Amino acid sequence: MSLASELPVAAEKFDYSSTIDVLQEQFGDRVLTSSAVCSQFGKDESFHPSMPPHAVIKAHNREEVQQIVAICAEHKTPVVPHGAGTSLEGNIAALKGGISIDTSEMNKVLAVHTEDFDVVVQPGVTRRQLNDYLHDTGLFFPIDPGADASIGGMAATRASGTNAVRYGTMRENVISVEAVLADGSIIRTGKRARKSAAGYDLTRLLVGSEGTLGMFTEITLKVYPIPEAISSAVCTFEELEGAVDSVIQIIQYGIPIARVELLDDLTMKSINMYSHTDFSETPTLFLEFHGSESSVKEQAELSQEIVQENSGSNFKWTSNTEERNKLWRARHDVAYAGKLLHPKGQIWSTDVCVPISRLADCINQTRADIDQTGLLAPIVGHVGDGNFHLLLLVDHDDPDEVAKAEALHHRMVMRALEMDGTCTGEHGIGYGKIEFLKQEHGNAVDSMKMIKQALDPHNLFNPGKIFG
Repeated sequence: MSLASELPVAAEKFDYSSTIDVLQEQFGDRVLTSSAVCSQFGKDESFHPSMPPHAVIKAHNREEVQQIVAICAEHKTPVVPHGAGTSLEGNIAALKGGISIDTSEMNKVLAVHTEDFDVVVQPGVTRRQLNDYLHDTGLFFPIDPGADASIGGMAATRASGTNAVRYGTMRENVISVEAVLADGSIIRTGKRARKSAAGYDLTRLLVGSEGTLGMFTEITLKVYPIPEAISSAVCTFEELEGAVDSVIQIIQYGIPIARVELLDDLTMKSINMYSHTDFSETPTLFLEFHGSESSVKEQAELSQEIVQENSGSNFKWTSNTEERNKLWRARHDVAYAGKLLHPKGQIWSTDVCVPISRLADCINQTRADIDQTGLLAPIVGHVGDGNFHLLLLVDHDDPDEVAKAEALHHRMVMRALEMDGTCTGEHGIGYGKIEFLKQEHGNAVDSMKMIKQALDPHNLFNPGKIFG
């Protein structure tokens, strides 16, 4: 979706007043129709403008979700599941209006099975809430996309984040789901067993479907023992290439690194401005190691040797909790920090992912492309798995800047595809990357559409997303 293009559909063209009347009869003043509330629920954290639903309703349990979806199905009214609203490709925009189902009060941890290392949660539980709940059990949930996203939203967008290099993404960490389908029926995609060869893998089908095939009401997740020891490190480089090569060699050497984040010089400048830190304003790696005291020490020392072989310097590592938290807080605040670089700019955050052997080429070519355009676009990345982000800072009142940003973005994605990568490593398609999904998957998109048609023949769940 172009920054300058018109939205696919004007939601005000649709009239769902009869649906709202029925919902209000059933749920009373929990059905919210004020323009302020609806506008909030039609906007995520991306540059995409708000496309509000006609009404918002808070669901408390699976039975209410079933009831709401059944009413909407009877009246052919779109349904948009809503978590924490932290998505980045317009994933929650109500392009055809309809009803937004707010899961924020479906926020119970339903079961913790410590011996099996799994938990069962409602979709509105956030990742921080879950880890706070788990703390005294000695377990934790590792998927960390930065924002305090809801588990339902993270499953819907197949989120990953800083820990994915060691623990995987939501795809690897969702054991099974319970979901309401477009006709109001409910299914469970599996039991709690860690593997199964029984039937189609509906769990993996629904995880990453961005609310277009069904709505989660329960999610069963893998959890892990809290590591005995955790150490974080920071090191600097004169050039991006040395940092990327260090990451590739750390992975190839078999060091079980938990996190490794790349931040370019512009990103480090913004962090210092925002977080009042004094990091060197050069390409930098943030790393984290998990394990026993001795293994963490060994991992850090081996990584330091690799960094030094690639002309890295200032390698500092610490096990101090306060210092580690300060480091990762600065990393997670990158989006807010970036805004300081361009007072009139709005952040357009986009991502790609390539095979790790092509990562250096992709980042270096993208950096050269940015420099030629003259745009401000810091690069950050979960580079341990080949994923990096561009934080384009764009003044939407400057047509020339908008045009340059759109062209740069297009070239970045096509470059990743040419390197056998993907148009998005973790943000999802929403409606912002529909054109690239077709470029990436070709005729396979037709098969995806057939699945959508089979499960949602009236296109009620989150219409306008993924396929358009």
